[in-house]
Amino acid sequence: MEKIERLSSVAQFNTKRGQETLHPLVSLLDQSKSKLIQSNRFISELYIVFLKDVKCGPMTYGRSHYDYEDETLIFIAPGQVYGIDLSAETLVQPKGWTLVFHPDFIKGTSLSKQMKEYGFFSYDSNEALHLSARERQIVLECFRKIKDELEHGIDKYSKTLIISNIELFLNYCTRFYGRQFITRENINKNILVKFEELLTDYFQSDKPQIIGLPSVAYCAEQLNLSANYFGDLIKKETGKSAQEYIHSKVIDLAKEKIIDISKSISEVSYEMGFKYPPHFTRLFKQWVGQSPTQYRIAN
Repeated sequence: MEKIERLSSVAQFNTKRGQETLHPLVSLLDQSKSKLIQSNRFISELYIVFLKDVKCGPMTYGRSHYDYEDETLIFIAPGQVYGIDLSAETLVQPKGWTLVFHPDFIKGTSLSKQMKEYGFFSYDSNEALHLSARERQIVLECFRKIKDELEHGIDKYSKTLIISNIELFLNYCTRFYGRQFITRENINKNILVKFEELLTDYFQSDKPQIIGLPSVAYCAEQLNLSANYFGDLIKKETGKSAQEYIHSKVIDLAKEKIIDISKSISEVSYEMGFKYPPHFTRLFKQWVGQSPTQYRIAN
């Protein structure tokens, strides 16, 4: 079985690249100054962002390979596995830039509370952020400010300034991902069509009675997307969350079944995947403004 090494500190990350640690909890490395590294896989306890500007090796995230194009940002959150798949004797020269920070560095700050909003830290490898030349310059400017603060030395202002620039960088990434959703509109619409087909096939099968209602995670997995990326994509394309989109499909199909008076409301709810009929009644009323029984009488 492949050994996975635990990456627990900024100093450990820096040491493996032969670089100096200027701050115990945060680092920004020019990877061209790093030493050659070997193939290995890590489970990270750190937040790591790679800015890759050249093709330099088949990097993986979980079990997937990154699309290693020029101008790519890769985000890794604590608890995730990443690494480089090469033969044991092969060495590679890292290039680009890497931002690394420990969760303790932002603990108790507004950024710590905001981190859950940066869903791209949970995106899969094929959902990495590809930058335009102008976007890359913005990223590098944020990195330059962080680097300047680290080289200035630790004082009572440095933490606030570094965190502010990390937050600014992540907010820009949110904007850039918004642009990427737009520029990949055709791909996204194709995913939306497949999502609709997935739901239609699901409710035409016996899966609702066996599995229950389809979850966002289930749908994302079937479409080979991470749940976070899938949710963000559906929100951008439809204005609804993925969960809301699923519920709207459930209600549309339920309306057709409710009109069939040969079936009780309870039977309809079970057919749709609800374990308890009151849960179906509550959801239906939230969406339609009437209970299923009231809707049947009115129609």
